[in-house]
Amino acid sequence: MRIVNGDQMREADRRTIQDIGVPSPVLMENAGRQVVSAMEAAFDRLAEARVAVLAGRGNNGGDGFVVARVLSQAGVDVQVYLLGAAADVRGDARLNLDILGRLGLDVVEVRTSQDWELHGAEVLRCDIVVDALFGTGLKTPLEGLAETIAQDLNASAVPVVAVDLPSGLSADDSAPIGAVVEASLTVTFAAPKLPLMLPPGEEVAGTVVVADIGIPAGVIDDLPGPRIEGVLADDVRPLVGARARDAHKGHFGHALIAAGSRGRTGAAHLGAVAALRSGAGLVTVATPSSCLPIVASMGAEYMTMALEELPDGTASRAAAGAVMGRGHDVIATGPGLGTGPDQQAFVLALLERSAQPLVLDADAITVLSASPAALSGSPDRPVVITPHPGEMARLAGLTAADVQRQRISVARDFATGHHVYVILKGYRTLVATPEGVVYVNPTGNPGMATAGSGDVLTGMVAGWLAQGLGVTAACLLAVYLHGAAGDLAAAELGEAAMTAGDIIAQLGAATLALTADQPGAARSS
Repeated sequence: MRIVNGDQMREADRRTIQDIGVPSPVLMENAGRQVVSAMEAAFDRLAEARVAVLAGRGNNGGDGFVVARVLSQAGVDVQVYLLGAAADVRGDARLNLDILGRLGLDVVEVRTSQDWELHGAEVLRCDIVVDALFGTGLKTPLEGLAETIAQDLNASAVPVVAVDLPSGLSADDSAPIGAVVEASLTVTFAAPKLPLMLPPGEEVAGTVVVADIGIPAGVIDDLPGPRIEGVLADDVRPLVGARARDAHKGHFGHALIAAGSRGRTGAAHLGAVAALRSGAGLVTVATPSSCLPIVASMGAEYMTMALEELPDGTASRAAAGAVMGRGHDVIATGPGLGTGPDQQAFVLALLERSAQPLVLDADAITVLSASPAALSGSPDRPVVITPHPGEMARLAGLTAADVQRQRISVARDFATGHHVYVILKGYRTLVATPEGVVYVNPTGNPGMATAGSGDVLTGMVAGWLAQGLGVTAACLLAVYLHGAAGDLAAAELGEAAMTAGDIIAQLGAATLALTADQPGAARSS
């Protein structure tokens, strides 16, 4: 499901109208009718409601005029308020405004603050307000009368239905650019817009409905510009294939987890069990020799390998040679590894000499912050990094606040600049590819902000990579199921009580829930 910005949406409209030949009034008619359909689904007693439509002078207002007409013809009590002068309305919006006049539906002009003082109370006494003021065309913050209207709507208890975008959001930015109307329902057209899918913009959008108004899916798919995709269950479901009846463990790959140090053995265990729960046939934990008995006692299903260690119980730089060239299908490292010079040399050696795909997390990312140029991947030896915002900030030379403000661009720029796959963790975890595509994951909850949750994700990515999935597919599937398992754990235990082990315990249920509708789906990469 592609997520588009304002310029891309305007290009989609242009191509549909000029190249495909769908008349623009048809798109506006479809848009208005889809808003009404969404309202009928959302409000049980819509026929008995009083509805105010706040319309701007552009195409978003034109959509609102269609909404008003369709509701009125269905017997709903509707009043239309135009922000500005009717004489300034042009194009398709003018066509639909004139239709309202011929049907005898009055349109009240709200041109000044005095007009709003006169009519605002009427609007706020309605049962539902339709926000058709600006839509995706807004480039600058709301000001003056428009800002006052937004503030008054937000101070009231009246539910707001936003047409395409809540007024005050820009389709080009996930954050509000100023005052914004807080909607309870947003009906957006053809494809979701960036601020409807990411915080903090999504927090003012309410329930989001993506409505088909006649723009072909191929037009959306072929649009130039940034490629941002929302991940759906249907996108990742086919990646979990049925196993052949004569399959054995060798068919499902061997993941090596190089992790742990004295006092942090749990990180290695969590990553290893997560890899097994993700379907890897074999998992070996490589850990400092003094830690091996502890790690081995925690899990009977994985194998262990002792690494040469330093007096502080961390792996020495010489340990890198022991984990390479042993026939593993993927190497994951970082959880609980340590951040000293030897661990930095260990990670750098893997980057320089390993032939296997690498998954780097936690301490492996931290030690690279001093030499981020060394972090690079290639099609022959892909590299996946799984930073949280603080780790991403250290790698990119930014602050964590900078990363959070520009999550998509930071992840995409680092992925393309270093030819790596970036899984930027957090609310709406992102997967950015070396080709510049960014995927937005919908699953997960705040209860997953707990020690070890990232170690679980690292093991999951390694587990799916070991089975031969393409790198993008492995990342998307791991991230989706990680969040889905977290959601199941939260439903059972509550967000505050969750632990990383609870996420692992729900991985099987999450996978079953994903694949229940399509048993035996073919695997693809």
